[in-house]
Amino acid sequence: MNIIGILTKPDSDNIQPVLTTIVKWLEDHQKVVILDTPTKEELRTNTKNTHRTHIAKEAELLLVFGGDGTILHAARLVEKRSVPILGINIGGLGFLTETTLDRIYDSLTHIFADNYILEKRLMLQASIQRGQDIIGQSAALNDVVVNKSHLARMISTKVFINDSFMTNLRGDGLIIATPTGSTGYSLSANGPILDPSLEVFTVNPLCPHTLSHRPYIAPSHASISITLTSQENAIATFDGQIGFDIQSGDVVNIQASKHQAQLIRFPGRSYFDVLRNKLKWGDG
Repeated sequence: MNIIGILTKPDSDNIQPVLTTIVKWLEDHQKVVILDTPTKEELRTNTKNTHRTHIAKEAELLLVFGGDGTILHAARLVEKRSVPILGINIGGLGFLTETTLDRIYDSLTHIFADNYILEKRLMLQASIQRGQDIIGQSAALNDVVVNKSHLARMISTKVFINDSFMTNLRGDGLIIATPTGSTGYSLSANGPILDPSLEVFTVNPLCPHTLSHRPYIAPSHASISITLTSQENAIATFDGQIGFDIQSGDVVNIQASKHQAQLIRFPGRSYFDVLRNKLKWGDG
């Protein structure tokens, strides 16, 4: 781990003095640092830049200063190389972050001494097909969502799993969530919490018109196809950060990625510690 990529939360206030100190510490330890501080607009439009390209191609360790949203972006950035990611929480909820600013040097010391655990997380790979053309595609660590557009109208979809017809679904849409994403949007839509080690994903209807529709757990080797059958336009989003408008007849194809996100963890903390801390389990 001699080439260290650093990615920060977009438009972070007062992060520059912290970065200056950390970069100097890394360089004093004979590390090469590639630093990127994107803006929210750059991330929203998926803008490429030289620093981010170098991080994607060259980084051997990725330090992410932010919250869960920044880590989702980072996981997609290095998806094809499965670069280890250390999340440093300067954001909000922080399900995916492992350490804090006041513990960063201890954490780095443990990493460079090989005293850490790599936690592998299932990722999705999705594409949007219009006729014979692919109009959009992306990886996702949390979820792929097909949702109604700006009007408060239901949309209709036809869902296939492994080319077998599953259901016609009318409602606000549906969420395909990984175990990592099970504590995100899917949780707000009454989806189950999945252990992050599981090789499955959730097909979770959003406000279905037929109340018997319930979340379905699919194995990671399954392929899912969602066809928009209503005339109302909709939107397909990846990790809630990249979105494509879709129209009647468009097909969203989703399957497990060949690559997995690798999150750095340290001994002594379990997933239940995270759930108790973030969801306030047991406070009552």
